Amino acid sequence: MKKILALFFTIVFGSIAFAQQLPQLTQYMINNYAVNPAIAGMHDYYQVNTTIRNQWVGINDAPRTTILSIYGRKNDNVGFGGLIYNDQVGPTGRLGGSMSYTYHLNLSSTVKAAFALAGGFSQLKISASALNPEEPDNAVQGDIVRLVPDATFGFNTYGKNWYAGLSIPQLLSFNPNLYDENFHENFDKESEGKLVRHYYIIGAYKHHFDPFWAVEPSVLLKSIGSSTQFDLGVKGMYDDRMWLGAGYRTGSGDITCLLGYTISERYVFGYSYDLSTDPLSTASSGSHEFMLGIKFIKNRESDIMKMR
Repeated sequence: MKKILALFFTIVFGSIAFAQQLPQLTQYMINNYAVNPAIAGMHDYYQVNTTIRNQWVGINDAPRTTILSIYGRKNDNVGFGGLIYNDQVGPTGRLGGSMSYTYHLNLSSTVKAAFALAGGFSQLKISASALNPEEPDNAVQGDIVRLVPDATFGFNTYGKNWYAGLSIPQLLSFNPNLYDENFHENFDKESEGKLVRHYYIIGAYKHHFDPFWAVEPSVLLKSIGSSTQFDLGVKGMYDDRMWLGAGYRTGSGDITCLLGYTISERYVFGYSYDLSTDPLSTASSGSHEFMLGIKFIKNRESDIMKMR
């Protein structure tokens, strides 16, 4: 039992192999605040986005993630945001939340830059009952729960149809000390179970062919220690209301497709499906991700006149 727990903790909380400790997102280009808090204030309205992800459907104890974010612009220079999330992987759970402050400044008449700092807390939990060992012993005495501080730095530069930014979640690299003292001899000293820093680079560019059709390539680079993973995507859009896209994720070899629709420029519905070529996850029927959003856009003068 001790060896099983040692291996389990190393995989989930270790920092040697590429196994990111934060939730995976396929629709990162839509709920991009969940990746980089410096996105808040890039648009002149507030919005709420909810992402629900079921990864590797058909595999027991596969990751399940829920994210709720709200963010927007207070004035020309300040943006605010907040995020709560719940991430469950087998017997481990992570529940947390954060709030962010973003400051925007003009680099030129068409280009702006934004700096953000988000702070909050995460509750990490390992459920003893969910481990369900075949030969129970005294290795786990009840649930292990830790509350740890968390912080994220974000930078974003953007123009009319593009943006590119860097974020560093788990900035504090806090060690939650999830190990029982009886297990320490079973672990590699290089993997102490701390929440390691992640480095994200995210960007997108929208190119309009005419007033109705556009294409938007996007990229999300994730660096953890010495390992790097790319999410590459592109989506075609019609009238900024309907989109269909595809992507590829290196490392796991995921092939992704996504589609979505916006109603009245305010209500956003998105869906994505991941099909993995990784031998560890090919036994599943893929990963499903749903996104719901609301944009609190101010009524335009033309819309007000129509209502009269």
